[in-house]
Amino acid sequence: MRLALFQPDIPQNVGAAIRLSACLNVGLDVIEPCAFALDDRAMKRAALDYGPLAHLTRHACWSAFLAARPVAARLVLLTTRGDTRFPNVVFRPDDILVMGAESAGAPPEVHAAADVRLRIPLAPGARSLNVVTAATLALGEALRQNNAFPSDARAADLCSGKVEPAP
Repeated sequence: MRLALFQPDIPQNVGAAIRLSACLNVGLDVIEPCAFALDDRAMKRAALDYGPLAHLTRHACWSAFLAARPVAARLVLLTTRGDTRFPNVVFRPDDILVMGAESAGAPPEVHAAADVRLRIPLAPGARSLNVVTAATLALGEALRQNNAFPSDARAADLCSGKVEPAP
């Protein structure tokens, strides 16, 4: 299971995704270009002390991400324009949950590459969730369905910095 952020706009969201990745022991892909400098200083500030615990992979562009993706991995795009309703999806252990840019969502080429376009139902009048909030909701359900949450002891040790994350 992995998370992927497509051309993120907000460094704090990348920091929150790094923390989510570290605490739940899932990989994180950042697909550039980003709307901010994605350097060690910026990430250290955004991710607090969780950066070293996350399994973060940077990709120069969408095509580089696709080339690096395992063949069997399914792309699950979280989008307000999804045709699959969130409670109805069956997640697989090799899924990659993809979130579009905060300001613009995902472009047509990302929608076209997605195996599943997942929509989280919202209350009337609500436009969208924050990308990391949506990722947390979907990732939590995906891990639950696949019995893939870290053990309580491992999760506590991982988030305290006592152990290294799995690749």
